[in-house]
Amino acid sequence: MKITRVCLRHLRMPLVSPFETSFGRTTDRECILVEAFADGLSGYGECPADRDPGYSYETTGTAWHILQEFLVPAILNRELPDASALQALISGVKGHQMAKAGLEMAYWDLLGKQRGQSLAAMFGGMRSRVEVGVSVGIQPSPRELLAVVDEYLSQGYARVKIKIKPGRDLQEARAVRQAHPDLRLQVDANSAYTLETAEALKALDELHLLLIEQPLAEDDLLDHSRLQTRLRTPICLDESILSLRHARQALEIEACRVINIKAGRVGGLSQAIEIHNYCAERGIPVWCGGMLETGVGRAANLALASLPGFTLPGDISATERYYRQDITQERFNLNPDSTIDVPTAPGLGVHIDPMALEKFTLRKVTLT
Repeated sequence: MKITRVCLRHLRMPLVSPFETSFGRTTDRECILVEAFADGLSGYGECPADRDPGYSYETTGTAWHILQEFLVPAILNRELPDASALQALISGVKGHQMAKAGLEMAYWDLLGKQRGQSLAAMFGGMRSRVEVGVSVGIQPSPRELLAVVDEYLSQGYARVKIKIKPGRDLQEARAVRQAHPDLRLQVDANSAYTLETAEALKALDELHLLLIEQPLAEDDLLDHSRLQTRLRTPICLDESILSLRHARQALEIEACRVINIKAGRVGGLSQAIEIHNYCAERGIPVWCGGMLETGVGRAANLALASLPGFTLPGDISATERYYRQDITQERFNLNPDSTIDVPTAPGLGVHIDPMALEKFTLRKVTLT
C-alpha cells in the first residue's frame, strides 16, 4: 500500500457536560482527524491530543505541526506492507506519540478496508462485546458526586472511576463506597500527588478499590515503586507508560500491578498490542483507557479491548456519555450488561457524517 494523500482536520466538539480532573476542566474537546488515501480508499485516524498541555505535552498545535512537517511527509508514496513499516519510517521523530498514533490508526483503517477485515479480526480480538465503565470528573461536593454516580449506575454502568486530587479524595471515594458497597470502583489522580502527600491515599485501602490510577508524576517510576509497597490497593500506571520499554521497567521494579493502555499515549495501536502481549505473558491485568475520543477513536479502542488480555473494564463508555452529536454516523450504545459491541465492518467499522465533520472543523490542510 502507498498512501498518496493525507487530509488533516482540527476539530472542536462540545461535551455533554464539563469534565474536570486534577489538571483542569474541559467543556469542549479538541482533536485532529487524519484522513489517508490509498488505492481509491480512505482511512481515518484520530490524534487525541487536546488543546491544553495538562495531560500531556502534546497539544493539537504541536500534533498539527509534527504531522504536517514531519510524519506525513515521511510516509507519503512509500510502500507500507504493515504497521511496523510505517513505524520504522516515522521512528526518527522523538516522542509525539499521539501524532504518530493518529497517523497509524488511519493506516489500520485503510488496511482493514483493503482486506475486508475489521480491526478486531486483524488484531486477533476474542470478544464481540467489551466490558466498559464510566469515568466521573471531580464534582463540587461528595453529595453531587454521588448523584452523578447514581445516574450512571441507573444507565447500566457496572464499573465507576472517580477523579481525585489532594483534599478531594477519601471523602469522595468513601461516600461512593458507602452508598454502593459492591460497586467495582476505582480512582484516578492524574499525577496530582507527591510521595509525601500520597500518604493520604493509604486510607483508601479500606474501601476495596479495583485500583488507584497514576497517583504520582508521570516520569517517576521509582517513587511509584516505593508507594506501591505501602498500599494494599494495586497502583495502575497511565501517563508513565509511553512505550513497551516503560511498561517493562515499571513491572520489573514493581511500580504498579495494573497498566492502563491507551493507543494514543503509546504511539499507535501496534504499540498498544505489544504492551498487551507483554503483560499477558506475565499475568498482568490491563485495561483500555479513554481520552474523550470521537466515534473514530472509540471504534479503535473497542477493537483493541477485544484482545484477551484486557481483563478489566475500559474507559470507553457510550457515545451519549460525551457527545450529543458525533462525527460518525454510528453511535456506540451501552448494553444492559455494561458492555459495548465491537465493530465488525471492515477497518474501524464506522462511517463519517460529512455535515457533522464540517460543523466541527476549525481548519484543514491536504498534503500530497
